[in-house]
Amino acid sequence: MTLLILAALITLALTTLFSMAGVGAALILIPVFLAFGIELHTAMATALLLNALGMTVASITFMRKGLVEWRLVAPILVLAVGLSPVGVWAAHGLDRTPLLWLFVVFLVFAAGMMLFYRPKPRSSRASTGATLALGLPVGGAAGFIGGLLGVGGGNIIVPALVASGLEPKRASASASFVVIFASMSGFLAHVQVARIDPALLGVTAVATLAGAALGAWLATERLSAPQLKRLIALVLLAVAIKTAWGLL
Repeated sequence: MTLLILAALITLALTTLFSMAGVGAALILIPVFLAFGIELHTAMATALLLNALGMTVASITFMRKGLVEWRLVAPILVLAVGLSPVGVWAAHGLDRTPLLWLFVVFLVFAAGMMLFYRPKPRSSRASTGATLALGLPVGGAAGFIGGLLGVGGGNIIVPALVASGLEPKRASASASFVVIFASMSGFLAHVQVARIDPALLGVTAVATLAGAALGAWLATERLSAPQLKRLIALVLLAVAIKTAWGLL
């Protein structure tokens, strides 16, 4: 019982934080669950399902606020879903260690961009061609690299959109919608060999729903654009530290 309560509290805190950034907490929740002695596939399947649940709740709030850039989401989603299996296939036989170190460098660089780079604001009425020119490469990179390294595409999508000049709240909102489908794809891949613990899933699902609702509310109602950029930088650095720690 104590373990379940602790898992729920940690899930609530992490989901709240990561939902504000629009990237999902699965990458951090998996090692937390593993530390609790939960089997690998069970931990991954559970965390990815929680990711999908949390981002669904967050996306509903973002959509009600009109923050999701649908013209960007469509090409990002198509390419991310389409190229993720290609990345998984390409990973077979490769040494992922140097690739993961490059990912760590990217995350640190992206966090620095969030903190110090001031891009020219991007118009929400950009032409279809300009929207595709941004959405297609971002979606392709997120899908392929996410599949190649087994990481969430949101960590790539959000900083790329913010760096292009998209307002941080809109970048997080748009990425959160894509993360739903990426997470469900990963869940379906792992659940075939996982034994889901109903008690663990039950308490962490409740915590995820509450944390995602709280995180989305804070992101839309309480945080300014500069504050959200600093939060995104913090999340990216946290993922970089977690990834680097796993490599050492």
